[in-house]
Amino acid sequence: MKIKQVRSANGSNPSQKATLKALGLGRIGKAVERKDSPQLKGQLVVVSHLVEVNDG
Repeated sequence: MKIKQVRSANGSNPSQKATLKALGLGRIGKAVERKDSPQLKGQLVVVSHLVEVNDG
C-alpha cells in the first residue's frame, strides 16, 4: 500500500501525530510504502483524514 500525507497534523491530537510518525510520515507530500496488515489498517483508520491511500 502506498500512503501519502496530504494534510497537516497541526491541531491533531498527540496519538494521531504519533501514528503518523510510526508510519514514517510527518510532512505534507511525504509518501511511504507498507505491506498490508491488520495493524496498518488500524493505523490508517486513526489518520484517515490526513492521508491518501493507494492499494498496489
